Amino acid sequence: MTTDEESGICGGDGQPGVPFGAGLRDALGAPAAVRLLDSSPRSSVWAAELPRGGPVVVKQLVQGPGAEERYAREVAGLRIAGRLRPPVTPRLLGTDPSARVLVLERVEHGAPGEEWEIAYATALARLHAAAPAEVPPATDTEPAADPESAPLPRWSGPDRTDIDSFLTLARWLGAAVPAQVPAELERLTRRLDRTPRRPALLHGDPCPGNDLHTADGIRFIDFEQASLGNGLNELAYLRVGFPTCWCVTAAPEPLLLAAEAAYRSAWREATGTEPEGELADACAGWLIRGDALVERALRGTADQLARLTREDWTWGTATARQRLLHRLEVVARMVRNTDTALAELGMLCADMAGRVLTRWPELRPVPARRPHPYP
Repeated sequence: MTTDEESGICGGDGQPGVPFGAGLRDALGAPAAVRLLDSSPRSSVWAAELPRGGPVVVKQLVQGPGAEERYAREVAGLRIAGRLRPPVTPRLLGTDPSARVLVLERVEHGAPGEEWEIAYATALARLHAAAPAEVPPATDTEPAADPESAPLPRWSGPDRTDIDSFLTLARWLGAAVPAQVPAELERLTRRLDRTPRRPALLHGDPCPGNDLHTADGIRFIDFEQASLGNGLNELAYLRVGFPTCWCVTAAPEPLLLAAEAAYRSAWREATGTEPEGELADACAGWLIRGDALVERALRGTADQLARLTREDWTWGTATARQRLLHRLEVVARMVRNTDTALAELGMLCADMAGRVLTRWPELRPVPARRPHPYP
């Protein structure tokens, strides 16, 4: 193997170059058996073998807008979660902030078992509970001078723009918007914006593919969007179909109830408190966010709820209109025949779901299972 000391890129013997600077080599040794892995456009990822680290994954955040912040969030999230035993993340073995490189323990991902949602929810609660109770969330997302010392930002929920887009969609579908719905949605966004007394360490994208199902339990990876906030906003992923992910699924109600009970039990055991807030609020928050219909690179570029009136598009296991229909039905069911703060929104969602099916009768339910054998 040859080493470029100036750039810190190791290669040779036909192996792809991996950014591994002098500091990492001094601590962990020189990487061998390097191979490039599939990854998102925002990062480059390699598998390697280290003499003092064993099998590892080397991840570099690609230069571009927000790269320093994403690196800082990932390092912070992994370090906070890394204190847990049994672990819920791979061990963070080394970092190189100058090159935005992380070196992680490599763990083997197997096919998820039946009713994997219960183990997933339990692991997610333990991850959420890892946030130190005495550390408040940061109030901004500006990168610190030392990216590895940057605090995690507060989770950011839907806003007035999302409300307006959702109500415009409802009227375009021909639904009569109940008089109290705008006020319900305003109050909803304020509730979602509150930081709970016991903040959770939020993963930011706890989706199929970012949950590694190992022989020793579930390990979460890819913490580039980590933040501090209310854990129910991620527990809601199971019901609303993983809103930041290509892999949408709709588990049966008994399994969802079992998973949610497991989450609450694990949270209580870890923190001695009950989760704050309402799961219905979290689900409704994801419903009205148009950016929860597209992959990360497209978020913030257009009004996606307006776009789906003109076209449908496929992202992963479902189309945008399938995702919308599923979420409308979820929120309608959750508040049906209940005296909640979202009662009229629930009626509107039921009306909108019926109109979506009338307008686009070819729509089918989202898949009940995640693809096999992976992710």
